Amino acid sequence: MPIEDYSGGVSSETDVIVVTTNDVPGYQVQEVIGEIFGLTVRSRHMGSQIGAGLKSMVGGELRGLTKTLVATRNQAMERLIEAARARGANAVLMMRFDVTDAAQVGTEVCAYGTAAVVAKTAP
Repeated sequence: MPIEDYSGGVSSETDVIVVTTNDVPGYQVQEVIGEIFGLTVRSRHMGSQIGAGLKSMVGGELRGLTKTLVATRNQAMERLIEAARARGANAVLMMRFDVTDAAQVGTEVCAYGTAAVVAKTAP
């Protein structure tokens, strides 16, 4: 399977910088806008649940669930970036994920961070 199926992150084509750090090397924070988040809730597919239950008896990676979680995190990040743009930010600092069960019928994934305006520093 291609690595794209099992990894995520921000596209290199986006105009919003997303980092898990307090600052961005080579940039200066000009304005802190505030907390933002992107949220999605995915229901569990009955077929994948049955397959996961069977796989858990013999061990190994649950590839279907892994791919679903990657897609869900990527969707939450896309919504986070949309929220940053809507508030006038060009960066998200201290980005994190929070994942929880949603009433035992799905998984809630929240990408959150601090929206900010950053500018390149002079060399």
